[in-house]
Amino acid sequence: MHQDEQHGPLAGFTVGVTAARRAEEFGALLERRGATVLHAPALRIVPLADDRELLAATRSIVESAPDVVVATTAVGFRGWIEAAADWGLGERLLTALGGAELLARGPKVKGAVRAAGLTETWSPASESMAEVLERLLDEGVAGRRIALQLHGEPLPGFIESLRAGGAEVLAVPVYRWTDPEDIAPLDRLLDTTLARGLDALTFTSAPAAASLLGRAERRGLLPELLSALREDVLVACVGPVTALPLQARGIGTVQPERFRIAPLVQLICQELPARAPALPVAGHRVEIRGHAVIVDGEPRPVPPAGMALLHTLARRPGWVVARADLLRALPGGGTDEHAVETAMARLRTALGAPRLIQTVVKRGYRLALDPVAADGGTDGGADGGVGSGADGGPAQP
Repeated sequence: MHQDEQHGPLAGFTVGVTAARRAEEFGALLERRGATVLHAPALRIVPLADDRELLAATRSIVESAPDVVVATTAVGFRGWIEAAADWGLGERLLTALGGAELLARGPKVKGAVRAAGLTETWSPASESMAEVLERLLDEGVAGRRIALQLHGEPLPGFIESLRAGGAEVLAVPVYRWTDPEDIAPLDRLLDTTLARGLDALTFTSAPAAASLLGRAERRGLLPELLSALREDVLVACVGPVTALPLQARGIGTVQPERFRIAPLVQLICQELPARAPALPVAGHRVEIRGHAVIVDGEPRPVPPAGMALLHTLARRPGWVVARADLLRALPGGGTDEHAVETAMARLRTALGAPRLIQTVVKRGYRLALDPVAADGGTDGGADGGVGSGADGGPAQP
């Protein structure tokens, strides 16, 4: 059995989840594929029953029915209808919506609209708000009253374009976001990201991304966070709107073709293993992942100090790395090179194959990259390691 089938493609990787909604489902999908999940909601959803802005928007709609209603998300539309019923405005809201041109962004939204006893006028095949906007502008919006059901996500240019066309736009803020009541988990996630303790960080809403960036800025850690996300941590977003606050800061992101959680998990399962290519080392197949090493298909957990050493050695497999350089890589910033020897001994034990790492007397250590990988077939000696040139690198033919 292939190791990804036995242990999961994300075995040995740590993934951060910032979602507030559906976080358990998202985390379970990642864990079933072998990941260690660190969850910290970056936001808290304002309860609908307590949301005065939504109540005010609903009253405005029942008192002056809109010409057009745009429903953007199924859960948001259902929540709005339920909240209106709790406020005693349910029937009046349904009457106002039923008399309007009702546009549903996608099939899930159509289902929610029909479940409320309404019928959509039109729904874009692409599930794209850009297509909704194009239709409205083609129809002409001058003098029309348009109600837009929001769902915590920014819609760049959407409202502005409608207003520029002469429409009166009423935003209906279903599920607004605010800071989490307990900020400590978010701070731990931020600190772990800075320490390169995450392999991937995920976002399912633009407000969550903006919240994490804002928290880092308030703590004076924004430059360090940007460096980590630009250089070392895979940033995975559920879609392009979610990615906007990150891309505005120069952070590269990956996104699935379908803007859903399951495709996002599948994408992470492709991207993270591709960042840890297999190396032939001392007759073994080795993949060096975030907090574990896959040796011949078997995940081997390694302590943080050992992983720090291993990642340093893996940057130039087969080349000698001096003890002083390895010492600088160890967590804690010690000054005693004996700490390297202690950590190396524990690392070799954890790997279960001590010959993966060679000691080069008076010089340092190296990954014992198989000769065929290093130099096209030059004999590396009886110990299975790579022959050493004068510069401490692999011997040249």
